[in-house]
Amino acid sequence: MGHGHHHHGHDHHHEPGETAGALPPALDGSVPDAELTPAQLGRRSLLRRTGLLGAGLAGAGVLGGAAAAPATAAPRAGRKGKGFLWLAGDHHIHTQYSSDGKYRVTDQVRQGSRHGLDWLVITDHGSETHARIGVEKVNPDIRRAREEFRDSLVFQGLEWNIPSAEHGTVFVHPGRNEVAVLKEFENTFDGSVRDVSGGVREQEALAVSGLRFLGEQVRHRKVRDALMLANHPARKGIDSPHELRAWRDATSPGHRIAVGMEGAPGHQAAGIPAPAGMGRGRGLYDGGPGDASFAAYPRESYRTWGGFDWMTATVGGLWDSLLAEGKPWWITANSDSHNVYADTAERGGPDSDFEANGRHTDPVYSGGPDLAQGDYWPGQYSRTHVGADGFSYAAVMDGIRAGRVWVDHGGLISGLDARLRGGGRWATLGGSLHVARGTEVELSIGIALANGPNWAQFVPGLARVDVIHGDVTGPVSDPDAFTAPTARVAASFEVGRSTGTVRLSHRLGRVDRPLYVRLRGTDGNRTAVGPGGASVDPAGPAVDVPGDADPWRDLWFYSNPIWVLPA
Repeated sequence: MGHGHHHHGHDHHHEPGETAGALPPALDGSVPDAELTPAQLGRRSLLRRTGLLGAGLAGAGVLGGAAAAPATAAPRAGRKGKGFLWLAGDHHIHTQYSSDGKYRVTDQVRQGSRHGLDWLVITDHGSETHARIGVEKVNPDIRRAREEFRDSLVFQGLEWNIPSAEHGTVFVHPGRNEVAVLKEFENTFDGSVRDVSGGVREQEALAVSGLRFLGEQVRHRKVRDALMLANHPARKGIDSPHELRAWRDATSPGHRIAVGMEGAPGHQAAGIPAPAGMGRGRGLYDGGPGDASFAAYPRESYRTWGGFDWMTATVGGLWDSLLAEGKPWWITANSDSHNVYADTAERGGPDSDFEANGRHTDPVYSGGPDLAQGDYWPGQYSRTHVGADGFSYAAVMDGIRAGRVWVDHGGLISGLDARLRGGGRWATLGGSLHVARGTEVELSIGIALANGPNWAQFVPGLARVDVIHGDVTGPVSDPDAFTAPTARVAASFEVGRSTGTVRLSHRLGRVDRPLYVRLRGTDGNRTAVGPGGASVDPAGPAVDVPGDADPWRDLWFYSNPIWVLPA
């Protein structure tokens, strides 16, 4: 099923911008506090306070990839030791090199580091100006940020205007050809740059060709790796189910380029009620269907649910339909940071000429906090946690491709260890447990709770954890299918705590058919019966009401799935 480690066989010389696997000092527990610089000590203190360093959760950082490991494999505690590092990041960030952006690259990276992120992707908007000069002009700023912030992995990417569809993050492993590959991709395959003759089918084919182009760049070693993630997929209703499947299947199962979607969009502060905020929908999900929208999507798909995209939040919905095929499709969460809520900066002065220069002039002090913006800094609210086998660009990309990913809002939890065990073996997020038919299988869950206040200055409490099951039924006959009738909430655990560690277990019994499990958790402030009814989801996220959706009062975490494949 392609959930394992992927080693590409490339030369292992260090290209420009490539980071070796050594841990940064702030993350390396063997380096005493006294030997850290003030900046490094501040970062370590933040990670300790939020529970991201030394959370005390045995196994919080090891979970054995796709290939099932022996049940006796030694776990690691915290972030250092055998197994995976859990590195927090954000793959959707804009700068002054976007027409609607404002901040310098260094501003976004500094803020991401301050808020506990280990990796970031700069994704300025694809456009004629960006394709012509912006993709080249931003690169020196990214390279400087890599040197300035040695504790952060800074990828260069772009936000792709997908022909016939919404947007997507495209990013590549750093190296001597990162600009050339992104520039050729954007000029050839971006929907706002290419004038595609013909109709929707031709545009959809161009999108698939773009993903295959990226696959060829990796195969021919122009870049070490490339990934694509669909952004805010349900916002306008124009990412149809058959397009998502076509992107996923565009390249070989052994090295997919399109690997998932934003389970939760950015722009979360947009839901803060006026006059304290924009008074719009979380994620700016407050529109409705248009001429290009997929007609079968219901009206409620154009809203977020507990801050998460409808495709992800609906048990038995589109995400579950994709997972029921037995193929990987992962979720992430990020900031989509353009203009930050309550920040005091404004876009550069009247001499700013984006079309001529490919960038806005540097931001300046505005005189006071701007409450009419809908974004957060990277890591301030949304985090994507990736299980990586080292501190390097390649390790983060491998972890994303393998599905070793869980996401949270508002610092609801700080660590997650989920394993399916059976037959003396185990598998974790994104992985597959291969067992004999009829083997007893058990899900074990370890959760490190918040252990400290979030940016809003409260310690969130985890009220409940849900285990969701779904059968693997194989490829669909209708590529526009977006339901999975067997998916349901199979178990719920009341927690009601904000600090410490929680350990839970759930028996699947004697498994005689292929299935998957995934997790979600909530602070319990807003729940409702899910779209599939109480027998499917008795207490899922409630639909967010535009103008009255304070994101800090409705926090959730979600994990990617683990499969059980009996033979």
